[in-house]
Amino acid sequence: MAGAGGDTPQPGDGPGKAAPKATLLPEEPPQEQALGRSAEELRQEDRLSVCSKLCYAIGGAPNQVATSATAFFLQIYLLDIAHITPFHASLVLFIGKAWGAVTDPVAGFFISKSKWTKIGRLMPWMLGCTPFMIVSYFFMWYLPPFVAGRVMWYLTFYCLFQALTTLFQVPYSALTMFLSPDQKERDSATAYRMTVEVLGTLMGAALHGQIVASAHASDHCTVNLTINAADSSSSLSNASNLAGSLGLQSHGRELYMIAAGVIGGVYLFGILILFIGVKERDDPYALNSDKAIPFFKGLRLTMKHGPYLKLTASFLLISTAIQLEQSNFVLFCTHAASLHNHFQYLVVTILVSAAVSIPFWQWFLQQFGKKSAACGISWMIPFAVMLVTIPNLVLAYVVAFVSGLSIAASLLLPWSMLPDVVDHFRLLNPHAKGPETIFYASYVFFTKMSAGIGLGISTASLEFAGYKTGMCRQSSTVILTLKILIGAVPAILIVIGLSILLFYPITEKSRKETEFALELLRRSHRSTDNLSENEDDTWL
Repeated sequence: MAGAGGDTPQPGDGPGKAAPKATLLPEEPPQEQALGRSAEELRQEDRLSVCSKLCYAIGGAPNQVATSATAFFLQIYLLDIAHITPFHASLVLFIGKAWGAVTDPVAGFFISKSKWTKIGRLMPWMLGCTPFMIVSYFFMWYLPPFVAGRVMWYLTFYCLFQALTTLFQVPYSALTMFLSPDQKERDSATAYRMTVEVLGTLMGAALHGQIVASAHASDHCTVNLTINAADSSSSLSNASNLAGSLGLQSHGRELYMIAAGVIGGVYLFGILILFIGVKERDDPYALNSDKAIPFFKGLRLTMKHGPYLKLTASFLLISTAIQLEQSNFVLFCTHAASLHNHFQYLVVTILVSAAVSIPFWQWFLQQFGKKSAACGISWMIPFAVMLVTIPNLVLAYVVAFVSGLSIAASLLLPWSMLPDVVDHFRLLNPHAKGPETIFYASYVFFTKMSAGIGLGISTASLEFAGYKTGMCRQSSTVILTLKILIGAVPAILIVIGLSILLFYPITEKSRKETEFALELLRRSHRSTDNLSENEDDTWL
């Protein structure tokens, strides 16, 4: 790796030329002096306005609103409103996540082949897929009048929604690298993005939770328990039970459709703000004659890049743990902790805590380093174990608050560290144009696949434990399973993930050295006269 006092690789030099010392370069290269542009002018050009950062952040919020609603409520919707068995629900959740994961490299392939347009290379993808995302999201929460094909209905629209989300998320995530070449500006934009996305997650859970809360209210359970206590052989009791079940199902269907329509409107608002307020820049480090890196060659090099592998392995385990907490939290509160009247407020507490702590974590990682900030992810472990062993309302709110702090750290860190990995790769491969999409697509692929596997195993575990759809009281085996899914499994995954992160090689010192070397590369080379001579030698 090139340091501040070491040799800096020069992509425009021929094979026989020695790389000049970084310390011998003038503060303002001749090219910039000739153009009359000072280093300060370049820094001003690289800076992003607060408005641009906010617009970028708001553009990704609708995806988080929908993802939050899906993470917290889709499982219980399939089980208690659509009356799908836990086994079939696990198939829907796993196959949908897996399909979304498979779509990631496919989306990365086509996006990497995209040509530059008047509005950029990534923006057309986000604009084009948004209307279809809205439609698929709405029908994902629609209860069809037929029963036999419901599993296929939800599987189809969940898979479609996951695929379209990928077509939005991959270019949106990669857009970070094309906002500014300045690492501090990118980190700042990422902090804005994470703050607004957590607020979007809060908005999704709060909006969706408040709208559908009455569909899972305790008075429904009182009715069901009264009916179930009656003589089950009585035809009158059976008729009342069926009528009550159909009435609750119809009520829940209407509420979930209203929630879906509201979130669809949020999508339209977000994409409009993103399109108006964000300007996409072309690759700041690539030379004009550099060719786009072939997708499969880039993917192969990505899979051999050590820092990327360690970062991905660590956070796919951590994200799986967070996903398990989200998807089972409402079920745990409803069936294992007798907190069904408080679950929406506990969810809001988690997300408010996460939203307000993002600025703290941004400050922390700037002061103490990004690896040091990862310690905050482990804070949720002891409190979650306490909630499982001692279910108590006050303790539940404490757990919700601390979990929000940990979730904020787990959201901010990977998206703040991934640009550092891409920069490290760019320094080793100075003629590689367009690797950003490959990195982001493969990262989203692995996290979605791990989350899909985790959700599939989670819901299948409830099936094997004997979970009964539509019932207000579950067996002791189901309650024990929910406790394990909330406490033990996430704790183990987080510990393993943080252990892998200890071996992540990019430190604050090496990150600054890479930033300095890339800045010299960007400012010093404007021509590619010798590119054809050494292009094959630059792949390290």
